[in-house]
Amino acid sequence: MSLLHITAHLGGGVGKVLASLVAESQRRQSGIRHTVACLEAPEKFQFAEQVQAHGGHLLLCPTNQELAGQIRQADIVQLEWWHHPVVAGWMCADELPPMRLVVWSHVSGLHPPEIPPAFVAAPHRFLFTSPCSWEHPRLAALEPKVRQRVGVVYSSGGFHDLPIPSARHHNGSLRVGYVGTLNFAKLHPRLMDFLAAVRLPSFRLALVGDPTTGTELLTNAASTGIKDLELRGYRADVAKELAGFDVLAYLLNPLHYGTTENALLEAMAMGVVPIVLNNPAERHLVTHLETGIVVDGPAAFADALDWLAANPDERARLSANAARTARARFAVERTADGLMTHYQAVLKEEKRSYDLRPVFGCEPADWFRACQGAEAWRFSDSGASKRPTGFVPSFLYERTKSSVFHYRATYPSDVRLAYWAQRLTSAQ
Repeated sequence: MSLLHITAHLGGGVGKVLASLVAESQRRQSGIRHTVACLEAPEKFQFAEQVQAHGGHLLLCPTNQELAGQIRQADIVQLEWWHHPVVAGWMCADELPPMRLVVWSHVSGLHPPEIPPAFVAAPHRFLFTSPCSWEHPRLAALEPKVRQRVGVVYSSGGFHDLPIPSARHHNGSLRVGYVGTLNFAKLHPRLMDFLAAVRLPSFRLALVGDPTTGTELLTNAASTGIKDLELRGYRADVAKELAGFDVLAYLLNPLHYGTTENALLEAMAMGVVPIVLNNPAERHLVTHLETGIVVDGPAAFADALDWLAANPDERARLSANAARTARARFAVERTADGLMTHYQAVLKEEKRSYDLRPVFGCEPADWFRACQGAEAWRFSDSGASKRPTGFVPSFLYERTKSSVFHYRATYPSDVRLAYWAQRLTSAQ
């Protein structure tokens, strides 16, 4: 079977899971021939090199003609989708060649970027990466004949790169950390309230992530008098960092777009006990008092830390459960098996052409706005907002992550994108 992956790039969680799937195909000699077409030049080559090392073919920045040729040759085309502007440009430039299309959505769609129901209905198969996507009212209302072609496959690349954790018997001060994106589009906007509620006398939160995105975080901490933060920056050896944590404080923005949350799963696989908020994606990953603790606010967060510090045996139980469950439930073998079930069904169907312009529109501004859902009112053609301006969600100000600024940078000649970006900057 010839499988063509079309992706914007091979960074982050998408890069890891695709590289791991190529390696898994080689390990089990599945007969799948993977070609990964990256529409952007990679900034880091770690996962691109892994794809090639395990027999995958890598196609960097192909022309539309080259990509069309690959599509015609492929038995199945798998679109790795998270509303990236470059991918949107390929999807909506023209009618697409005949293919068996599987769309794997790497965002939940519960908040922008939302998933248009007509997009879910279009391909041979549409795959969510978390069951939480079904909680969106418009997706829950899909007709039964469409739902039959929709599935859920977590986008986990497994944990072969992480050592099996030994039993944890640390009896000193509770070591608490966070690994991931360091901004308020990802982290809870009231993070400082959570930290201020902590009663443990020696508490510090170690932050591991790209320091360039942590400026606002540190500024906010300084302005509120919070001194319990330690910014460690980006670390290549994540396993070493996780081995030094007892607890993962994974307090995400309720409006975050994540699904499988690989940073959370990697921590669990290393035996780090997670404390998460009762957000849709996290509820499907962490079972309260079995593989971690689910809280609903600052007071409950402080209580959870107190309880973990006072009950080392219970902490060890949660640690062992988290590691065992994560490594079994989110192994790359499970990911590969889940995808294969859909591949085998799709192979029985005929290829067909696609025109996604009726779903997303014909111009870059249309493509962007098509996935803004409840926030689309901010991006009207007339420039007049019918709703009062007030709180603006942090994710709208991301410079990448499929924001209006990301789309404007990709399509600088689009007048509406430029205007919307300017208006949003003024509102800030």
